Amino acid sequence: MELHQIRYFIAVAESENFTRAAERAHVSQPSLSQQVINLEKELGHKLFHRLGRKAVLTEAGGTFLSRAKRILAEVDDAARELSDAPELDRRIVVGATPTVAPYLLPQLIGRCRTEFPRLLIHAREDFRTHLVRSVVEGELDLALTSLPVKDPRLSVEPIFKEPLLLVAGRQHPLAKRPTVTATDLAEHTFILLGDSSSLTLQIQRFCGDHAFEPKIGYRCSQVATVKELVGLGLGISILPQVCRVKDDLKSLVYKRLSGREPEREVAVIRHLLRYQSRGAEQFLGALREWLK
Repeated sequence: MELHQIRYFIAVAESENFTRAAERAHVSQPSLSQQVINLEKELGHKLFHRLGRKAVLTEAGGTFLSRAKRILAEVDDAARELSDAPELDRRIVVGATPTVAPYLLPQLIGRCRTEFPRLLIHAREDFRTHLVRSVVEGELDLALTSLPVKDPRLSVEPIFKEPLLLVAGRQHPLAKRPTVTATDLAEHTFILLGDSSSLTLQIQRFCGDHAFEPKIGYRCSQVATVKELVGLGLGISILPQVCRVKDDLKSLVYKRLSGREPEREVAVIRHLLRYQSRGAEQFLGALREWLK
């Protein structure tokens, strides 16, 4: 039994499709299929029901899956422990959402460069669903994302709460009002991140709770673009407090909404079964100290 056969088996089990599993494993589909067949022959059991394009675990496959994952976790942890020897350089991969990454990661990475000069940090910016999947699959050591995150395979450590603020251009009518309620937003055009953004989903739920659907005029992939369009007077938005920086004061006004104010909670997520490297613990220590 080869480790790559186990990896291919898990990829098929999780994607329920041999073609998608081959793409995920970066091998050809015939090669992956043959390796799974070889594994079945060695185990003496069929692991999948092949139902057209869909691959469904047999009873034997379901039994083998939990053990296969534990085998790979042990092998990966052993390799990470060896690579984490004091005399070796340390490398971690950290993910964060677009509404967290530009405002926290540069400062944290700078702090770590001073305190832990041998720690090499690679950063990845992505939406919450993609970050959760990457942590589960072992592509990320940890990630900073908004809650909720409900996956029993993950450790979820809340680190701070913050209000979500109305953002408007300085000449926008709402910018000049002493107080603004959620219902005051109903007639105005919104500028939001894409549908994959957890912030966008939260804003849509917030508006729904106040009996209106936001009129979306523009969708952007970066917070910076949202701010630019709002500053030009093309609409309003709602952003986390952490996104407010000094340069915004030239063209933007941030306001807390009166009444039931929206807020979000940000957490660090890690895999419960993954060995936490010395580098990951150093990064977390720096994060907790910085937040104080």
